Amino acid sequence: MDILRFATAGSVDDGKSTLIGRLLYDSKAIFEDQLAAVERTSRERGEETTNLALLTDGLRAEREQGITIDVAYRYFATPRRKFIIADTPGHIQYTRNMVTGASTADLAIILVDARNGLNEQSRRHAFLTTLLRVPHLVLAVNKMDLVGYDQQVFDDICDEFSKFATKLEIQDLTFIPISALNGDNVVERSGNMPWYDGPSLLHHLEHVHIASDRNLIDVRFPVQYVIRPHASSDPELHDYRGYAGQVAGGVLKPGDEVVHLPSGFSTRISRIDLAGKEVAEAFPPMSVTLLLEDDVDISRGDMICRPNNRPKPAQDIEGMVCWMSAERPLTPRSRLIVKHTTRTVKGIVGELLYRIDVNTLHRDESATQLGLNEIGRIRMRVTQPLFVDAYSRNRLTGGMILIDEATNTTVGTVMITGFPPGG
Repeated sequence: MDILRFATAGSVDDGKSTLIGRLLYDSKAIFEDQLAAVERTSRERGEETTNLALLTDGLRAEREQGITIDVAYRYFATPRRKFIIADTPGHIQYTRNMVTGASTADLAIILVDARNGLNEQSRRHAFLTTLLRVPHLVLAVNKMDLVGYDQQVFDDICDEFSKFATKLEIQDLTFIPISALNGDNVVERSGNMPWYDGPSLLHHLEHVHIASDRNLIDVRFPVQYVIRPHASSDPELHDYRGYAGQVAGGVLKPGDEVVHLPSGFSTRISRIDLAGKEVAEAFPPMSVTLLLEDDVDISRGDMICRPNNRPKPAQDIEGMVCWMSAERPLTPRSRLIVKHTTRTVKGIVGELLYRIDVNTLHRDESATQLGLNEIGRIRMRVTQPLFVDAYSRNRLTGGMILIDEATNTTVGTVMITGFPPGG
């Protein structure tokens, strides 16, 4: 079975946590003691029905306020597919948490309250999911029970979002009317909406095609660790030299010719190990160990790729940045630590090209800085070449993390869009 990673997004009180609780409950993916604890907490709060949102809102502050703050990860499976859910916050001050949850997602579910329609956060999260190149997007119009399951309400919201979506690069968009509280169209098709002839949400999640979403053309293998078990008593392991990492792109097989960067030395793969066993091939997102025919001086942060298909070695980089620090703004001349795949270097922001209004998508070219949760386009220079692709081609080799030199905290994420002249 393959694994589908999906994130939920939307405004506050649109029902994200309730939806995930309903998915877990109706698919029988929660333990009896978990359900008993949620039922007990619901009674203590004076609620007439079991509040399924409590299954994901694990922090005490979240339960007390009835909101989601942290990114809550949950896991469940059906006979057809395994799922990893990232329940992301709706509050605007937690946009950075939403970016974290959606950055590795194959699909995003944006919830909209049927009573209120699209709002600022709906548009913000839709823009962010397309900026993060999430391949599949579902607009789930929730709380249909509170508008009498009216088809016109659903159609109006779909039309409004479709017009907004023309400004975005959305590869796959699906509309589903649901009631997370009552379970309508969540796991089973609802009899309350006979006018809707599409699949339930879970059916769509089980059948959405994700195999072609990953880049299987450009071989990219950032080396994370060199394995040399010298101390082993096994004579076969005495000369073992393996290069461990996660396949970021392409398909690797024994006998394939590869090149090492930055040296440019060519060799061939002699073997691929996975969890101590030899495998016939490796592809994203497998974590494997490569053994090569020749002894090459390879260390953490280096890249293995195809001789005629290499990432760009770049020191000058242009990209979209989501700023995550409330303590310090992003300004030109900011010095930062840059983490790209397994390579860490120092860098400096050369220019802030513009700040973007995520509601209108207007570009403010007069902006001089980016504050918490703001998004803009920057140019920066790093001290050593990074082996990068455009984010639109490969989300792993096209993304970077910005780290504060003084505090060692993550302050920003960058989606690489291009390379300035001379970069």
